[in-house]
Amino acid sequence: MIFDSYAIILNSYSPSNWFMNTIAFWTFLLLGSMCIGGFFMMRKFLKVLPKADGKSKLDWQNYWVEASRHLWTDEAKAFLDQLVEPVPGPFRDIAKHSIAAEIGKIAVEDNATEVSRDHCIKGYIIATPKRDNKFLVKFLEKNKIDYSPYQHLIK
Repeated sequence: MIFDSYAIILNSYSPSNWFMNTIAFWTFLLLGSMCIGGFFMMRKFLKVLPKADGKSKLDWQNYWVEASRHLWTDEAKAFLDQLVEPVPGPFRDIAKHSIAAEIGKIAVEDNATEVSRDHCIKGYIIATPKRDNKFLVKFLEKNKIDYSPYQHLIK
């Protein structure tokens, strides 16, 4: 008899189903967001780790961007902006920096007096991950950019 009265009191104070479902939904949403953010933070952390030569991937990117800064013309910068156009907005600056580093490396190693359109196309192809080559080719063909001299770089 005493236990029955406690059961009635406990049942009357239990949260409703919609409240519990809302808590569960937000728990999974926040946990998923933290996992996705952690994945990108780990990738960034791995880029900062020094390689065998003592410099990280980001150090080398910064080096090549600074070494080639004087070689960039307004036309080359505009072409680079066109090349990174399909990259989603939040990632565009990072992609632009890594592509510019590869283009700068190619231009400096060629002892060029300025970054040319060919340097940009070659650097863009090399800097683009292999898993995105299908989108890369589609983008180059859509913009009528001749990439035939660098076909061997696309797998």
